[in-house]
Amino acid sequence: MSTLVAATLATPIGELLLVSDGAARTAVQFDDARRGRPTAGGPDDPVIREASAQLLAYFAGERTVFDLPLRASGTPFEQGVWDELRRIPYGETTSYGELAACVGEPSAARAVGRANGRNPIPIIVPCHRVIGADGSLTGFGGGLECKRALLDLESGALSLRLA
Repeated sequence: MSTLVAATLATPIGELLLVSDGAARTAVQFDDARRGRPTAGGPDDPVIREASAQLLAYFAGERTVFDLPLRASGTPFEQGVWDELRRIPYGETTSYGELAACVGEPSAARAVGRANGRNPIPIIVPCHRVIGADGSLTGFGGGLECKRALLDLESGALSLRLA
């Protein structure tokens, strides 16, 4: 069993907690969503260092795709949803119903929404790119203001820089 390490990263949308098992990224948590903080010492972890660099490049508008080893625990259905989330291109959105159809369960939009909400690696696994069928913004672990900022960043409507 590997030890989890964590480090915080200051971003334009607030502080994020990055968690690694030493081999792969296991979680990204928003400042107000942290529970049971893993062992500190993450800045020395190469996975955390690379994730930090890629996230900062994303917020600077210099990165559109993440290239990190990921390990997220979930059911086979959740894993399938998270795999499909990674296929949503930068700057584009999809609805829960469209995502359900992509995972082969066209009538499971609510189940897709639950799986989306359980995504332990937001931003890197871009659950913020899923919106309501009517185009409305719906739930996001970082809050709807954060979701709007991420979508605006990706559309080019907003520049997010560290203060």
